[in-house]
Amino acid sequence: MGSLFEELEAREAAARVQVDELEAELAEVSARLSAARAGLDRLRITRETVAEVLAEMTSPMPAVAVERGQSPATERAASAYAGVERQVVGVLAVPNWQPGLGVDVLPSDYRDIVEVVADAPGAVRAKQIAPRIGLPVSAGKIEGTRSKLKRLVERGWLDEDTPGLFTLARRRTDGSPNSLQQ
Repeated sequence: MGSLFEELEAREAAARVQVDELEAELAEVSARLSAARAGLDRLRITRETVAEVLAEMTSPMPAVAVERGQSPATERAASAYAGVERQVVGVLAVPNWQPGLGVDVLPSDYRDIVEVVADAPGAVRAKQIAPRIGLPVSAGKIEGTRSKLKRLVERGWLDEDTPGLFTLARRRTDGSPNSLQQ
């Protein structure tokens, strides 16, 4: 009979070890669940706050709804999460030039381009600017620079009298990109 009791005690000890392991695992899963719930709550609160801010904003540009996987120019679509439309408020990385506006408001790539154009003795081409702003002279980098130059022309920072030749906008009084007049 002694061996039966010993066997039962051994099984009881093994079951106790298994229960302890499962309780430790349950505590770990409970902690992960709690952290996930907290993250979900933060995201919900953030989404609600952003929706409130966007609803209160008065923007000169109309808001555009964005559906997952589509560009902002596509159709309006309701958010599946809360029934609230997602809105992207237009933001200009390169602002339109205005009197008193200095190049310091431009993103660094664009500021570098304007400074190179300002330092040039005459009109410059994209392929001349690319190496001066630290880019390799490759077709892709030159085209990217040309695109930025065109955007600066559209926003009033530069002029392009002859296709491909860029100069400072005429409203500037001297060669300094910070001295602007209209």
